[in-house]
Amino acid sequence: MTEDPTLLTAQVPPPVRDWPALDLAGPEEFDPVLAELMREGPLTRIRLPHGEGWAWLATRYDDVKAITNDPRFGRAEVTRRQVTRLAPHFKPRPGSLAFADQPDHNRLRKPVAGAFTVGAMKRLRPRAQELLDELVDGVVRDGPPTDLIERVLEPFPIAVVSEVMGVAAEDRERVHSWTRQIISTSGGAEAADRAKNGMYAWITDTIRARADSTGQDVYSLLGAAVGRGEISEEEAVGLAGPLQIGGEAVTHNCGQMLFLTLTRPELRERLREPAARGPVLDELLRHIPHRTSVGLARIALEDVELHGHRISAGDPVYVSYLAANRDPAVFPDPDSVDPDRDPNPHMAFGNGPHYCTGAVLARLQTELLVGTLLDRLPGLRLAVPSDEVVWRRRTMIRGPQNLPVTW
Repeated sequence: MTEDPTLLTAQVPPPVRDWPALDLAGPEEFDPVLAELMREGPLTRIRLPHGEGWAWLATRYDDVKAITNDPRFGRAEVTRRQVTRLAPHFKPRPGSLAFADQPDHNRLRKPVAGAFTVGAMKRLRPRAQELLDELVDGVVRDGPPTDLIERVLEPFPIAVVSEVMGVAAEDRERVHSWTRQIISTSGGAEAADRAKNGMYAWITDTIRARADSTGQDVYSLLGAAVGRGEISEEEAVGLAGPLQIGGEAVTHNCGQMLFLTLTRPELRERLREPAARGPVLDELLRHIPHRTSVGLARIALEDVELHGHRISAGDPVYVSYLAANRDPAVFPDPDSVDPDRDPNPHMAFGNGPHYCTGAVLARLQTELLVGTLLDRLPGLRLAVPSDEVVWRRRTMIRGPQNLPVTW
């Protein structure tokens, strides 16, 4: 990543571009501001709606991969700064993996790692399929039309994440109402704070109640780890929150995937072939812009030279996985959906130490949802014209608000 420092004298820092929060619709609508920033160069500067100052933005695949693996860019310092950001509210908690640098990151991840391994997901798969079949049975029984978001895409990830986390059935709807408010950008900081306070108080009580548990659910694993003194209670609570919220992303990501599939007959037919599902889903993960703007910043811990510019120690830096997944140097004809794309080293679940903890779980749920719905609802199609599907607004995770279908 280091370049000849003599080149730096000729480089003028790129202008700071304002990047407003845009209400974008379907999965075909790529953020026009991000597209412009990608054209301007591999390293630009941005100012987001909240926080203070500006930040560097890297959009090329190789740079995103390098920065996310480079210990010279840390997350912990972000918690002590009001970095320019999309979210109106920002109160990270101790223990959050998202803001942990090494060696704390490995220490914090260790207690829950066993709940998200490939082996654990294989053991979970029959139970997850059972939960999904119960939901689809209800849809088949009631007949068309139906709203897939309400009937399947929302309750299924909640149920599966609740199984993994160890949420009692009577608490699931309450927990979901909190997570839904937390990821929304509507309602403002006050509403999000109320939801966070409610959810984290419940998580604290749940972890305390399982201090002596030998269970393999996440809350039991965390309670036992606190009891052994491996992590603090505060850290355990900070760990659990983002994992609990993760089910929301599956709902909306799968909603976008199914919308695209149901508006492209050729994709729908390819996904009906079991052997083709994995590659097609990977291509949809790469192609669909699942989030608004960018995620979490890093802070340069020392001066770093990149593309003739000096990123000074203390500068905030963002990477865009959405942009990296459209880099033509890695993905030929990146704006098209190519079900036969091979190789497809997309970064839809992130990269480096902060690669999504629940990636294997999310992939399992996605495969089950798409496969089961296409297999059990023959002729599945939208029940309304595609331009009448209502999309979520003022939110960090994009997706349809409803998905009316018939079959």
